[in-house]
Amino acid sequence: MHFSVTELLLIAFIAIVLFGSKKVRMLGGDIGHAIRDFRHAMQEQPKAAEPAKTTDSEKQSA
Repeated sequence: MHFSVTELLLIAFIAIVLFGSKKVRMLGGDIGHAIRDFRHAMQEQPKAAEPAKTTDSEKQSA
């Protein structure tokens, strides 16, 4: 499914008419924050899942 620029502008215009420009702007900001937080969480998860590596000196003292 591919949208042309004209179709996207029409959808944006309808959204502004229905919800008002302030609500649409707030919604866009909220979606941006959600995407940014999701990406940040996806980058943090593999680091937290890695087991702690021990050195040879730590193994000898245990």
